[in-house]
Amino acid sequence: MNDTSVAIPGLEPALAPLRAPERIVIATRESRLALWQAEHVKVRLEAVWPGCLVELLGMTTRGDQILDRSLSKVGGKGLFVKELEAALADGRADIAVHSMKDVPAQMPEGFALIATLARETPLDAFVSSRYESLADMPPGAVVGTSSLRREAQIHALHPYLGVSPLRGNLDTRLRKLDEGQFDAIILAAAGLRRLGLGARIRSLLSADESLPAAGQGALGIEARADRPEVAAWLVPLVDPVTARCVAAERAVTQTLDGGCDVPLGAFCEQNPDGSLFLRAFVASPDGSRCVRAQAVGQADDAQSLGRNVGLELLVSGADRILAELRG
Repeated sequence: MNDTSVAIPGLEPALAPLRAPERIVIATRESRLALWQAEHVKVRLEAVWPGCLVELLGMTTRGDQILDRSLSKVGGKGLFVKELEAALADGRADIAVHSMKDVPAQMPEGFALIATLARETPLDAFVSSRYESLADMPPGAVVGTSSLRREAQIHALHPYLGVSPLRGNLDTRLRKLDEGQFDAIILAAAGLRRLGLGARIRSLLSADESLPAAGQGALGIEARADRPEVAAWLVPLVDPVTARCVAAERAVTQTLDGGCDVPLGAFCEQNPDGSLFLRAFVASPDGSRCVRAQAVGQADDAQSLGRNVGLELLVSGADRILAELRG
């Protein structure tokens, strides 16, 4: 550390004033979207901490390597973060940048989510060279998606459409569509927009048609829990509204112990009066059964709101769906 110190609003007195960091290393996956996200955080940190050297540590994760099976069958979304956490644990990196929808509901011991950045659109995007929307597709047309959450909602609203698994990074998925392997694919709109591919979006799926995944569209920063100074460095990047909404959404998945093996959606918005409106659902993969819950809560108690909605889902029948899914 150098001798420069900066007072950061909101820090505990023991942590302020804070010495400016000399070097921050960001662990990131090496996909084009992951690198964009890491570069975005790098630029933000350089603006907050002038003179700090911010570097990227690119890594390939198991989730990037296994492309012939669905995530729900090979270990879940945690496959995208384990290698990055290893770099945090052994000191090769200070922070890791994640798409919040890829972060498991339960953080492993010794690690913490220390910052949630402002959200891009959380909605799903309909991408096709032939059709304008799911409703425009004829019976038998095939939709590609990697998500049980999306698959269940497509089956429920459009049972005449076929749904096939789609894996790979964003460019690979678009290539498969362009090669004619699918009539349409569903992707997170945020990723397309971040990479300048917004023109590929034929339409956005409303939250009523496709409720987003918890954390979708938001970037999160992970660090070791025993490094409070790192959390302090990231305070200026935190977006309070996004942080509260994502905390409520993740509390739903934590209450249900949900992962990518569960067709589960959770989406929270802040109302004009500052309160939070949270919606969530659990469904069977074929969309034949779906349990929904929603509630309004106070912004300063986002996690309680999420837990309450998760419990309402369980008592309304989600427990039976989850028991069947898990054998």
